[in-house]
Amino acid sequence: MRPALRPRTVLHTAPAPRPRAARGRTLIDADALRVLHRAARALLDDLPGLTDRLLAALREQEPAYGAALDGDPAETWQEVHRSLRHSVTSLLDPRGARDAARSCSWRIGATRAEQGLPLDALLHAFRLGGSLVWQDLVDETSRTAPEDVRLLVHVASDVWHFVDEHCTLVADAYRETERRLSWRRENRVRLLAAALLDGTSRIADLPETAKALALPEHGRYAVVAATGAAGPAAIRFAPGTRVHRHTGADTDHAIVLLADGAQAPEPETADPGARIGVGSVVDGLSAVGDARRTADTALSLCPEAGGTVRLADHLPEALVVSCPDLGAALADRLLGPLAHLDACDAEVLLDTLATWLACDGSAQRAARRLYCHRNTVLNRLRRYEQLTGRSLTRPADLVEVGLALAARRLLPR
Repeated sequence: MRPALRPRTVLHTAPAPRPRAARGRTLIDADALRVLHRAARALLDDLPGLTDRLLAALREQEPAYGAALDGDPAETWQEVHRSLRHSVTSLLDPRGARDAARSCSWRIGATRAEQGLPLDALLHAFRLGGSLVWQDLVDETSRTAPEDVRLLVHVASDVWHFVDEHCTLVADAYRETERRLSWRRENRVRLLAAALLDGTSRIADLPETAKALALPEHGRYAVVAATGAAGPAAIRFAPGTRVHRHTGADTDHAIVLLADGAQAPEPETADPGARIGVGSVVDGLSAVGDARRTADTALSLCPEAGGTVRLADHLPEALVVSCPDLGAALADRLLGPLAHLDACDAEVLLDTLATWLACDGSAQRAARRLYCHRNTVLNRLRRYEQLTGRSLTRPADLVEVGLALAARRLLPR
C-alpha cells in the first residue's frame, strides 16, 4: 500500500468530454458514450497503473519535471494520481465533475508558476496526460469489445476539446500567478530600495537588499537625483556601470556602484530640461541614505532651465542650502544695507559684485561681461564697500560675500 501523503499540488489533468445536450442526441452518440463510460470505468479500476505509466512517460519525455519526480517520488505519485482521478471521473460525469476538475487544473497552473516550472513543460505534460488517457481508452475498448472502437471517434473531438480547455485554464492560472509574483518581487525591491535611499534600512536587511538590487553590500556608491527627465531610465551612464534606478513621486534616484578609485559618476540625459544632482561618494550600501541626501542637495543647486551639478564642485553653495536659516541670516547681514537703495540700483550693484566674483576678481573681464568700462566696475565695488563696511580685499569678508550672494540666489525670498 502506498503511503498516505498530503499532496501539495496536482501535476496533470487528463481529458473529459464537454457536456452534451440530451435532446437531439443520435443513437450513435448514445452508443459512443456507452463505450466511453465502459472504458473509463476500467481506467478508474486501474488508476494506480495509469499513474505509473504517466510518471514514466513524464520522466522520459519532459526533463523539466525531473526535479519534482526525483525530489519526492511518493508525493509526486499522489499528485498525479489525484489529477487523473478528477479527469477520468469527468469522463463519466462531465457536469458533476466539471468544477472539481477545473479547480484542480487551476491549482496546478498556480503552484507550478510559484515553483518556477516552465509553462511550455507544464502544457506538454497536460497534453501528454491527455494522449495517454485517450490511448488507454482505445486499448481497453480494443481488448474488450474490438467492434466498438470505431464508436470512440464520435467522442474524440469532445475529449480533445476538454484537453485544450484545461490547457488554456492552466496557462491562465500560470500567467496570473506569474504576474502576481512579479508584482510582489518588484514591490519588494522597490520597498528595499526606498528604505535604503531614506536611510531607514535595517542592518539585518542589507544582505537581502544587496541580492534584490544585484549590488554588493560592500562597495563604493554615489546617488544621482534627477527631475524633469522622462523617468530614471532617461539618465544614462557609462557602459558597464551597475545602476539601480528608483522612481519617486517628485524626484528619481539612481544608486550607482563605482569602480575602485573612481570619482562620482558623470550622468547624461537627452532631455535638455532635466535637472541632475550628483551626490558625494560613500562606502557600503548602509551609507546610501547619506549619498541620497547629498544628491538632493546638489539637485537643489541646479538651475531651473536644467543642467547637472556635482556636489563636490559646489560645496560652498551646498553649505548655504543645507542650513537655509543661517544662509538667510548671512545674506541679510552682508546684503541688507543695500535694501534702502532703489531696487534697480541695488540690483546693478549685486549683479556687478556677482560677476566680479565669477571672473575671479578681474574687473577687466567683469567689464566685458557687463558691457561697461573697467572703472565703472571698480566704482560699483567701492560703493558696495562703503554701504556695507566690508572690504573686498579682506579674505574673510570676501568668503562671506560669496556665501551671501549664493544664499540670495538659491534660497526662496
